Amino acid sequence: QVRFVESGGGLVQPGGSLRLSCVASGSIWQYPMAWYQQAPGKERELVATILGAGGRDTIYADSVKGRFTISRDNIQKAVYLQINSVKVEDTAVYYCNIPGHQQSWGQGTQVTVSS
Repeated sequence: QVRFVESGGGLVQPGGSLRLSCVASGSIWQYPMAWYQQAPGKERELVATILGAGGRDTIYADSVKGRFTISRDNIQKAVYLQINSVKVEDTAVYYCNIPGHQQSWGQGTQVTVSS
């Protein structure tokens, strides 16, 4: 089992930016990695994916396309999510995991967008 520790969330005003980080306890280079968003009262939803094994292709949910950027550093065993032009509807707990090979969920990091 690979464990994940997410960080970087906080309170941000609409239109602002923040960068989320996810550090894995083990090697992740061979896996695609994804960020998930769980808004209050809603199911956890996949919002961004980056391919593994040296691939850099990314896939985004329509709701975040153009505002979210996922990246990874396999040496640091880390995955990042840059969020720009944040909206109130981005308020959620954000998690990372391996899509299709799900590991235990971390504690997530809370992002609250409010003026």
